[in-house]
Amino acid sequence: MRIVVAEDLYLLRDGMVRLLESFGHEVVATAATGPETLDALLKLRPDVSVVDVRMPPTQSDEGLRAALAARREVPGLPVLILSQHVEQLYARELLADGSGGIGYLLKDSVFDAGQFVDALGRVAGGGTAMDPAVIAKLLAGGTTNRRLDRLSEREHSVLGLMAEGLSNQAIARRLFLSDSAISKYTTSLFGKLGITDDDNSNRRVLAVLAYLNDG
Repeated sequence: MRIVVAEDLYLLRDGMVRLLESFGHEVVATAATGPETLDALLKLRPDVSVVDVRMPPTQSDEGLRAALAARREVPGLPVLILSQHVEQLYARELLADGSGGIGYLLKDSVFDAGQFVDALGRVAGGGTAMDPAVIAKLLAGGTTNRRLDRLSEREHSVLGLMAEGLSNQAIARRLFLSDSAISKYTTSLFGKLGITDDDNSNRRVLAVLAYLNDG
């Protein structure tokens, strides 16, 4: 994969570059500020980018806003936000366009290099990779759409794990259910959400986006 790494802290930025290159990926650019991030994303259009939320010049939300601006110019441009913070307003905007290719992980929740690189791969492929803590933050205090009201408690659990990027097999292991049971739950929740696309991967993305946007 061709990757842009946008992180203002040198040691963390350099560490990610070395990690990604050790997995055989190409880091085509690094950025340390919001404007540098936007410029790199638009000029290079990487397969995926890793972007911190808070970057210079103001250390507020420049990274996330740069990612949003880039996706407005290049719809579906894959972006994985990696941060210590959950910026609810801009995170919701990031999810709202419905085109997939998005992820939001918290730095203190990443404990395994392989899982991190796998998450990048899912995002690059148009899928999602959401930290459970980010999901909880986005849904806290939100209003629930009537479509989600139709889901059973078990279907909510399956959809929440789907938002984390888990496969049906991984969800089955997490919930101590059979693969066939999870398949039935996913088919049921797709129907209740009105998602009828024949492409199963695309249906998963649409379901996750409905789940997050309606929180």
